[in-house]
Amino acid sequence: MVVLCIILGYLLGSVSVSILVSKNLFHDDVRNHGSGNAGATNVARVFGLKAGFLTFLGDFLKSVLSMWLGKLLAGDTGLALAGAACLIGHCFPVFFRFRGGKAVSAGAAVGLMLDWRLFLISIAVFLIVAFLFKIASVASMSGAIAQAAAAFLFTGSLPLILLAVFTAILVVFMHRSNIRRLIAGTEPQFHAAGRKEKNS
Repeated sequence: MVVLCIILGYLLGSVSVSILVSKNLFHDDVRNHGSGNAGATNVARVFGLKAGFLTFLGDFLKSVLSMWLGKLLAGDTGLALAGAACLIGHCFPVFFRFRGGKAVSAGAAVGLMLDWRLFLISIAVFLIVAFLFKIASVASMSGAIAQAAAAFLFTGSLPLILLAVFTAILVVFMHRSNIRRLIAGTEPQFHAAGRKEKNS
C-alpha cells in the first residue's frame, strides 16, 4: 500500500496542467516563455490570469486527489507519502521530460488536506507578501514556510508535520534561481499578461 501511494502520487503529480493548458488552449508550451517554469504563475504571466487560475485549480486538485487516495490506502502515512510523491512529480514530471513547476499550487493543497487553518494561513501570508512586495517568488516561499510553521501548532500527526516541512523545503529549493536573483536585485515583479501580450 505504501509503494502504491508513492506511485499513484508521483504519476498524478506528473500530469502537468500548465503544459496541457498552454498546448491545448494556446498551442504553445509555457516552458518556452517567461521564467521557463511550468507553473500557474508563469502561465498567468504569459497567457493571462484566467489561464493561470485554471492551472492553479488543476494542480491543486491533482494534489488533493493524490493525498485523498493515500489516506484511503494507508492513513496519515499514505497521505503524507502520496502528497510528497505528487509534489515531486509536479516538479519533475515523467510525462514531460522532468521539467515541471515549483510546487506552489500543488503545495497549497497540502495545507487544506492537513488542516483548513494551515491553508488559510498560507493563503493569507501569500496575499499579504504579494501585496507588499509584488514578487511572486517571495510570496510563494513565504506562504509555504508559514504553512510548515503552522503545522506544528495545528497538526498532531508526525507524518503530516513532515509533509508540511518537506513541502516548504521543496518550494524553497525549486525557487533557488529566484533567490539568486533576489540577492542580486534582479528578480522582476509579477505582471499578468494582458490581451495584447497574449496575442503578440
